[in-house]
Amino acid sequence: MAAERASGRRAQTARGVVAMTLALAAWPVAARAMPADPSVAMPIADSSDATSPALSPDGGDGTIIVSASASRADPAAPLNKASFAAVQTADRIVIGPAAMAYAKVLPAPVRDGVHNVIYNLREPVTIVNCLLQHRVGRAGRALARLTLNTTVGLGGLFDVARRHPFGIPFRFNGFGNTLGFYGVGAGPYMFLPVFGPTTVRDLAGTLADNMFLPTLVGKPLTSVGYRIPSTVLGVLDDRLVKDARIRDVRSGARNPYLATRDAYLAGRREDIAALHRPDHPAP
Repeated sequence: MAAERASGRRAQTARGVVAMTLALAAWPVAARAMPADPSVAMPIADSSDATSPALSPDGGDGTIIVSASASRADPAAPLNKASFAAVQTADRIVIGPAAMAYAKVLPAPVRDGVHNVIYNLREPVTIVNCLLQHRVGRAGRALARLTLNTTVGLGGLFDVARRHPFGIPFRFNGFGNTLGFYGVGAGPYMFLPVFGPTTVRDLAGTLADNMFLPTLVGKPLTSVGYRIPSTVLGVLDDRLVKDARIRDVRSGARNPYLATRDAYLAGRREDIAALHRPDHPAP
C-alpha cells in the first residue's frame, strides 16, 4: 500500500510538472499583442468575426481608423481562436498566479535586476537590426546602453543608461522589423501557443531574434542549464510588465480575441511605417 501511495504521488507530481511546462510553452497570452507605444489605445472589438474591422493607425490625431481587411488577414481564425482560448486558460490557472507569486516572494530590487539583465541581453539584436535598417544613430544608442549597463551596471543588473545624465531608454528592434523594412509582407495572422499573436513574417523574425545571440556566443547561452531558468524568468518578468494591459483587454473588450488581433496588426503596421520616418521615435 505504501508503495502504491508513493507511486501515486510521483504520478501526480509528474502531471503537475507537465502542466507547468505546457503552460510556460503557451505563454505569452495577449502580452505580445499590446502596442509598443502605450499611447496607442487597445480597441474594443465587435463580437462578429465576419464584419470585424482591422485597425489602421494612421488617424493623424492619435486615433485608430477602422478598415475592413481583418478577416482576410486572419484566414485561420477558428484555429487561432482555439489557441487563444487555451493560452488564456493556461494564463489564468498557471502563468498569472505564478507571476504574482514571483512578485510577492522576490523583493523589488531583485526583480528589477532580473528584468534589466533580460533586456540587456536583447541589445545586440537591436544593434544589428538598427544597422540593417540604416538607423546608425539608434544603433549607436543601443550600443551605448549595452556598454554602460554591462560595465557600470554590473552585467546589466542596473539600467544605468536610462538614468541621468544619459537618459537612453530601451527600445527593442528585431528581425521582423527588418523584414518589414525591406518590403516583406506580414502574411496571415496566427496565434500560436509558443509565440502568441504573430504573422508569418514576424514568426520568422522572432525565431531569428531568439537564435541570434546563442548562435553568436555559444555556451553558456546554448546550455540547458541556462535556457530553462532564463526562459522561466523571462516569462514571469514579461507577465508582470504586461499585467495591467492584459487586465484592460480582458475587462474592456467585448471580444478579447479580436481586440488582441486587431491591436497586434495595427501596432505592427505602425512599427514598420515608423521605420521609414527618421523623426519618429521608433526602434
